[in-house]
Amino acid sequence: MAQTFPVQRTCPFAHPAEYERMREQAPLVRTTLPGGEVWLVTRLAEARQVLSGTGISGNPATPGHPNRAFRAEPPTPEEEAARREFAVGHFIDLDPPEHSRFRRLLIPEFTVRRIKELRPGIQRITDELIDDMLAKGDEAELVEAFGLALPSLVICQLLGVPYEDREFFQSRTQEALSNVEDRDASHSAMMEIRDFLDDLVTKVAQQPGDDLLGRLIETGQLTHDELVGVTFLLLVAGHETTANMIPLAALTLMRHPDQLAELRANPDKWPMAVDELLRYQSVVDWVAFDRVATEDQEIGGQLVRKGEGIFVLGASANRDERAFERPDEFDIGRGARHHVAFGYGVHQCLGQNLARAEIEIALRTLFERIPGLRVTVPDEELPFKSESPIFGLKAMPVAW
Repeated sequence: MAQTFPVQRTCPFAHPAEYERMREQAPLVRTTLPGGEVWLVTRLAEARQVLSGTGISGNPATPGHPNRAFRAEPPTPEEEAARREFAVGHFIDLDPPEHSRFRRLLIPEFTVRRIKELRPGIQRITDELIDDMLAKGDEAELVEAFGLALPSLVICQLLGVPYEDREFFQSRTQEALSNVEDRDASHSAMMEIRDFLDDLVTKVAQQPGDDLLGRLIETGQLTHDELVGVTFLLLVAGHETTANMIPLAALTLMRHPDQLAELRANPDKWPMAVDELLRYQSVVDWVAFDRVATEDQEIGGQLVRKGEGIFVLGASANRDERAFERPDEFDIGRGARHHVAFGYGVHQCLGQNLARAEIEIALRTLFERIPGLRVTVPDEELPFKSESPIFGLKAMPVAW
């Protein structure tokens, strides 16, 4: 049975119906792309096996990597050279031991203890954004005013971006990561951010401060270009996912008022609710879960041969009936932290503690300070990023 891939998601509360059919069919199914066939992993157990297993590579340069299958023609030497140059420091695409070299340096920056130290700053940024919304009247566009703004300002705090540069940094970040229709404008903004970070690394190297970038520089273990690449990766990985999650999560809670009321009455349940929101929404589906087998192996009863590409469908795995009871229901009491919204294994999201803190503080504060928050258009009129590999809202008009 031929499978369509990628499958566009059009509903904020349901994943593609094709995923349910594929899960029922098999834990691994084949799909044909312009450049060849790849495996799609549909269930949670096999997803975790692939994401944590040996004999698996995430490096796009590895022969058979599935990203290459999106094109019928292989990349030109010039395109390959440009990709390699741009990818310096993007350790998410590297395999151990090179991946481990970067990750060891960054782990101390994202521990539970470190994120606890950042929480007052996240709370301050959240309050300031809500203050600004309230000062402008009784309505706002939540994606731009809150969802996109909060993560970029938190990243500024994390990296030590000078206060006077934050407006530029925030505007370029929003342009780069939210403009899915105008790829040229998005690419141009990306290059402006890259140039900005290049200059920032140069300046900070002259007098490192007590922030993530300053501490990385003082280790002396990364080159200038690697530092630029790492900070750029942290920006992209840490901004777009959280920026999409916050408005979607707010919409989900508004559509489940009984559970929102329970959170208001019992704030200690927020951490569990955040994990359920992450599982339920799964805004990152396959785009970060691209792998290729580097040796023959059995996965889900299926022989996967060396050089065969694999996409783990994170959104499908997080709705797997074998792993989650009533998976299509939203339940803040579920307590299912074994989801793969942050991946799994050696490449599991380094910033997951930060993301959880941002989403929790953002939502809790938003509904505490604006208890009458409501969406002003029907769900079917909300514009979604159905064409984007990371699902989200383009806009969400709200009032109170």
